[in-house]
Parts: sequence; C-alpha cells; structure tokens
Amino acid sequence: MMANHHPANLSSCGNELLKCIDDLKRKRDEISKQIMLESEEREKVQRGISALTEKLQKLNASNEKNMQAKEEYDKTIQDTEAAYMKIIESSQTLLHVLRRESMSLAKKSSME
Repeated sequence: MMANHHPANLSSCGNELLKCIDDLKRKRDEISKQIMLESEEREKVQRGISALTEKLQKLNASNEKNMQAKEEYDKTIQDTEAAYMKIIESSQTLLHVLRRESMSLAKKSSME
C-alpha cells in the first residue's frame, strides 16, 4: 500500500517542486527588471551629477573672474577718488593762494 502512495506523492512533490522553481524564476525576473530600472536611473542621475558638476565648475570660474574684475574696479575707484581729493585740495590751496595774491596786488595798487 505504501508503494502505491509513493508514485503519487512523488508526482505531487515533483509538481510542487516545479511550481516553486517557476515562482523563484518569476521573482528573479522581477528583481532583474528592478535592477535594470535602477541601473538606468542611476546612470541618469550620474549624468545629471556630471552636468551639474560641470556647471558648478563653470560658475566657480566665472565667479572668480568677476570677483577679480570687481577688485580691479574697487582699486581703480579708490585710486581715482584719492587723486580727485588731492586735486580738490590742490585747487583749494591754489584758490587760497590766488585770493591772497589778488588781495596783495589790490593793496599794492591802492597804495600807489
């Protein structure tokens, strides 16, 4: 009697085994698909990072160039303002000397 159940059990066990193998293959295929999708997404993100890194480098270079230009403008403005102040001071001194000389000449003219 045991012998009669043995082939049926073996057949049933074989079918169950095939179902389990098919289920494992299906799960493996799902994971393979997920791996492929994630790999594509990772590559897309990597390209985005590369593009952003390149853009950041360009912005840094441009910013550095602009900061140097600003420093040059600042120095030129500072030098020009200092020179202008000297011109103003010299003009005031010249005006003061001119007025004094004019008054001196006027006094000499009125004395004669």
